[in-house]
Amino acid sequence: MNIVEYPDREALLLDLANTIAGELRAALESNDRASLCVPGGTTPGPVFDTLSGVTLDWDRVDVLLNDERWVPESSDRSNTTLLKQRLLVDKAAAATLVPLYADTPTPEEGLDGLMAAIEATLPLDVLVLGMGADMHTASLFPGADQLELALSDAAPTLLAMRAPNAPEPRITLSAKALKSAMATHILITGDEKRTALQRAATLSPMDAPVSVFLAQATVHWAP
Repeated sequence: MNIVEYPDREALLLDLANTIAGELRAALESNDRASLCVPGGTTPGPVFDTLSGVTLDWDRVDVLLNDERWVPESSDRSNTTLLKQRLLVDKAAAATLVPLYADTPTPEEGLDGLMAAIEATLPLDVLVLGMGADMHTASLFPGADQLELALSDAAPTLLAMRAPNAPEPRITLSAKALKSAMATHILITGDEKRTALQRAATLSPMDAPVSVFLAQATVHWAP
């Protein structure tokens, strides 16, 4: 596990944004398009703010979420809305958002319609993951109903997921799809998550789903 420690969160966010931009530029030098897969939640928001103003061939970049709560964009719980407000603005407004939500009552009913566009972005070029204090990442939660399948080599690209600590049904990329990434970054802040990350390295994937990414990831941490 490669951990980069920063003196403060501002330094982390600026460095990570610059790193992501550099990796996307490198991907675009050898491919027609590049894919960037990012987490929701509030922690990556400042990274998005910086990244959105970077000069890049954004019209050749596909942006997708790691996972999404099955709520409409009108909900303040929508990761898609956060992405549109914080990343897909300014210069990055030219990027293509690959949806991870459909207007169906359940994620199971929306899976088939979303799958092809997500699979077209694979293998991912740049992946940014977050992590909860419970050691979940994306919507790969300990105790989730389809976690064993989602972590397996037989997993489909997308799965519906329900977990005891997740208020809404979710849709998530599987570990197999996420691990296709050429570059993987895990963004965490605070002592609680640093301790959880160290614990995750000693546990099984079923107890600490984030552990399946630690060997290939660069972890970015600030107090």
